[in-house]
Amino acid sequence: MQKFTVKKVAVLGAGVMGAQIAAHLVNVKVPVVLFDLPDNSAPTLPASPGSLPPEGAASTLGRPGGGTGPKNGIVIKAIEGLKKLKPAPLGVPEDAALIQQANYEEHMEQLLECDLIIEAIAERMDWKTDLYHKIAPFIAEGAIVASNTSGLSITKLSEALPESIKPRFCGIHFFNPPRYMTLVELINTPTTEPKVLDDLEAFAVSALGKGVIRAHDTPNFIANRVGIAGMLATIKEAETFGLTYDVVDDLTGKKLGRASSGTFRTADVVGLDTMAHVIRTLQDNLGPGKAEDPFSDIYGTPPVLAKLLESKSLGQKTGAGFYKKVGRDILRLDPESMEYVAAGAKANEVVGRMLKKPAGERLKLLREAEGAEARFLWAILRDQFHYAAVHLESIAETARDIDFAMRWGFGAKQGPFELWQQAGWKQVATWIQEDIDAGRALSKAPLPDWVFKGPVADAGGVHTAEGSWSASAKKFIPRRKLPVYERQHFPEDVLGANAPAFETTGTTLHEDDAIRLWTLDGANGEKGDVLIASIKTKMHAISPDVAEGLAMGVDLAEKGYKGMVIWSNDEMFSAGADLQAMLPAFMMGGARAIEGAEAELQNVMLKLRYAAVPVVSAIRGLALGGGCEMAVYSAKRVAAMESYIGLVEVGVGLVPGAGGLAYIARRAAENAATSTNKDILPFLTEGFTAAAMAKVGTSAIESRKLGYLLDSDVIVPNKDELLFIALNEARALFNSGYRAPHKRPFPVVGRNGLATIKGQLVNMRDGGFISAHDFHIASLIANVVCGGDVDAGTLVTEEYLMTLERKAFCSLLENPKTQERIMGMMSTGKPVRN
Repeated sequence: MQKFTVKKVAVLGAGVMGAQIAAHLVNVKVPVVLFDLPDNSAPTLPASPGSLPPEGAASTLGRPGGGTGPKNGIVIKAIEGLKKLKPAPLGVPEDAALIQQANYEEHMEQLLECDLIIEAIAERMDWKTDLYHKIAPFIAEGAIVASNTSGLSITKLSEALPESIKPRFCGIHFFNPPRYMTLVELINTPTTEPKVLDDLEAFAVSALGKGVIRAHDTPNFIANRVGIAGMLATIKEAETFGLTYDVVDDLTGKKLGRASSGTFRTADVVGLDTMAHVIRTLQDNLGPGKAEDPFSDIYGTPPVLAKLLESKSLGQKTGAGFYKKVGRDILRLDPESMEYVAAGAKANEVVGRMLKKPAGERLKLLREAEGAEARFLWAILRDQFHYAAVHLESIAETARDIDFAMRWGFGAKQGPFELWQQAGWKQVATWIQEDIDAGRALSKAPLPDWVFKGPVADAGGVHTAEGSWSASAKKFIPRRKLPVYERQHFPEDVLGANAPAFETTGTTLHEDDAIRLWTLDGANGEKGDVLIASIKTKMHAISPDVAEGLAMGVDLAEKGYKGMVIWSNDEMFSAGADLQAMLPAFMMGGARAIEGAEAELQNVMLKLRYAAVPVVSAIRGLALGGGCEMAVYSAKRVAAMESYIGLVEVGVGLVPGAGGLAYIARRAAENAATSTNKDILPFLTEGFTAAAMAKVGTSAIESRKLGYLLDSDVIVPNKDELLFIALNEARALFNSGYRAPHKRPFPVVGRNGLATIKGQLVNMRDGGFISAHDFHIASLIANVVCGGDVDAGTLVTEEYLMTLERKAFCSLLENPKTQERIMGMMSTGKPVRN
């Protein structure tokens, strides 16, 4: 069977989604060409009113009015816009230059070079099919064509394509913003070849880092179908119970295990016009005289949304929607007067306490409560359970797909079926049906028979170790077995699937409250050949016990394994040294007591660096302070794309104290040695600035630019592949004859470089850009990275620089200004500026 390889991708349409999809392809090193309409420079006859599609749409018409800009003007503008978007779609802004520019008039033949063509123009069936007619002669043999539509019929779209291309066509629905949102929905047509979906799923999972579900070709597919119905239900129930938008958002955000933006703030961020379009897709395709849907009555555009659309208040993009920012104040809309009033109201604390109870008790309390807020929450949860159960058979292969859709596409911690099952399947089902019978639900449609009778009822839910329930196949179906998933040792799974937990899998060599040292054994029982160190402390803070465990791990790895991988299966690599664990020693013995602990931590970092077997840090999420130092002292780093790495000790009034500054000085000397410019200072400046300003890379790509990842380190798009790749990197290093680097002295810039840096700091202090204490901390950092009071070019060792680090660290611990910063951070979680 021929292997599907993606050497280049074309994205058609440089609108909001198309440009961001192109940006993410650049992030993961996939060459991409971005197409849009030609920005015609020659004057043309004016088009008839309303006939010219907007940017991101396809048309044969020229742009009226002439002009002198380049033909790729629309694409150029879109690419420039990527640099300003927040959250940033690019790993680093300068990578925007890697997006190749094209237009439909001059560059159609470039499509022949592409293995995948993603159409992402405006949501108009006629514009899309018009474009398909034009591109068809330029689609390479074997290339896959996919439409990034949010809800149009993929089967109808396919009818515009030649018979030879139809088997290679499907839907691919990214969620906005595509760099950050995990979900991608794949939608087949009756003529789509199964291998095309398998190949595209493998590419989306491994190359793009996505979580893929396969949706049936129904209006709005799975996530938007369930999610938008849920938002409409929330708007309706909020009105029923008389709750304001800010209170609803407080209730439906983190308290409910959903995205922190809640419901109405999420709508503003997505764009009220976008939300209205998705609602209109439901209205146009479902209800009387169309496809049957017992919930079609709730698909009407809410009156308040209609008024906002009429006034062009489209949410965040226009500055006003359900909320409006005025100066520093956030105002909310009063739907009665359509005026903006003060926002910030919070939910009742009693309801907050209810939401912390176990699932079964939580839902019972909400259902039986007398207060409006609690009853509102039960109503929207009941509505979602009801909707998901009724529509499961028509929109999704299994209940797993609905739960993943809501987790990956809408930021929920649990999908509706997971919560229902956790709370007690039969009891919750009975409550839902009682509300339906009493007319309290949004639809009179009863729950499907499979809810109460048969395998689901017997199993106590839709998710089992055997698989998840398929209402259409009437059986439990396991997760799809594709080779790409063999790269995921601990993939995300749904509650009830009894997936292996990394905390208990494998062979444990040592475990305490701080760390677990273990191996991942083979499928046939063979023992793992690479030791894994998983930190267990809160935020994976590096306490003395963690440091001791890491040292033990190196000793064990050197005796009987090919290497050691530092990895944990959550969003935190390590937030740094455990300041709280140091406080008792500091209170008893002052800074001198801390100096010994710092020396031990520095020794552990050196032990990682000079271990006889390779130590690989598998980084995901935050790697701050000591976490960053642990990573840079490893032999190699394997980092998830969404890794945020930096030395941030300045925020608590300290300097990096576990070798971070010694690393900056050593790397500057190494970089200068390989350059024609042997002056170390230019190479030192960036590292000094990053530490002194507590810069954190906003992606693994930017972290590499800051020097915390090397060009030889691996950036992994999919977080679930991190352990697989890290273990293989450790094995590859060992099998290629790994030897630790020599302990060799290196030159520093000395007092001359220190004077140059301090001169710049004086200007910043005197100009009011930094405080006197910031100046003091930055001067201490400069002293360490420059090597102290020595001549330029003096050879020093890592141990020498670490001694300077310790002295600076401990002197700051006794400084009242630093103590204010430490206590402020520990009590509020926010940095104190003093």
